[in-house]
Amino acid sequence: QQNGMREKGLYESVYNPYLYKSEFGWEIDPVGFRVTIHELESRYHLPILVTENGIGGYDKVENGKIHDAYRIEYYQKHIEQMKLAIEEGCNVIGYLPWSAIDLISTHNGISKRYGFIYVDRDEFDLRSMDRIRKDSFFWYKKVIETNGTDLD
Repeated sequence: QQNGMREKGLYESVYNPYLYKSEFGWEIDPVGFRVTIHELESRYHLPILVTENGIGGYDKVENGKIHDAYRIEYYQKHIEQMKLAIEEGCNVIGYLPWSAIDLISTHNGISKRYGFIYVDRDEFDLRSMDRIRKDSFFWYKKVIETNGTDLD
């Protein structure tokens, strides 16, 4: 849960009932992402390289495929807001999603998957370790090929 996080003298998170949350309780705020880009621009006047923006979820293999529409929607909304920030004058020079391939989460092990590519393993069994490209893989490939102009 993000709610209740704090570092005395630096920040304290507060509950926002208007934000969507992931299945892990993390708040999803694409507009807040754009506001943050503007804040960084106005504070530092330096090029901005967005790193590690992404969402984890319980991805399931169905007939050899992984349908992760929630991930595509997350990226669509965040990239749309980033594009607006650029149109509004922010100097964003790059965007690096989190992540290309499923990895071990420090809090949720491998059950919380982040990548565009699924790794066939679980918490206790390495299984085949085969890789399966998720729907989001093919979607993001198109985003790269069109330099972000096609987000559908």
